[in-house]
Amino acid sequence: MSGLLLCSLPTFAATEKATFAGGCFWCMEAPFDSLEGVISVTSGYTGGTTKNPTYEQVSAGTTGHAEAVQVVYDPRRISYDRLLHVFWRNIDPTVKDRQFCDHGSQYRSGIFYHGEEQRRAAVRSKELLEKSRRLPGPVVTEITAAGPFYAAEEYHQHYYKKNPLRYAYYRTSCGRDRRLKELWGSEAGH
Repeated sequence: MSGLLLCSLPTFAATEKATFAGGCFWCMEAPFDSLEGVISVTSGYTGGTTKNPTYEQVSAGTTGHAEAVQVVYDPRRISYDRLLHVFWRNIDPTVKDRQFCDHGSQYRSGIFYHGEEQRRAAVRSKELLEKSRRLPGPVVTEITAAGPFYAAEEYHQHYYKKNPLRYAYYRTSCGRDRRLKELWGSEAGH
């Protein structure tokens, strides 16, 4: 034997995933992209029954999917609770099957949890939001186990960076920022 001592060190997952639906996925990328500890944000589809759905299929409302973002993050640098906080401040959790000017179940708000710890954190955050009585109605955002996530077509990825003028026009004309400010005040988007 060479005298080399091997010891077993605990291993930790380097990254974790969080999946959120908040209406148009274009508008959900930027808030997460800007957070320290977030490694990537991917627009896509989840919560439906069709395998490998296309944008056209999802936007028609026939697949059961929601437009969503999948966030890959380093849990040593940012907590899931922080991601939940940012999620809530970027949606209107009081409306069912729509967000701002987009209507249909494909634009519903939802938290798709990866594991029991995320489920508990999501339920706790929703309960705290409801108890705060801050919002003008009940919180209808769904909390569901994560299933398959399908990345959207490349032209949707980071749309806000690729097409900043069209993106800004969409956000304004859709009334997203105005409504977020009504709901969250200075916390909107953070």
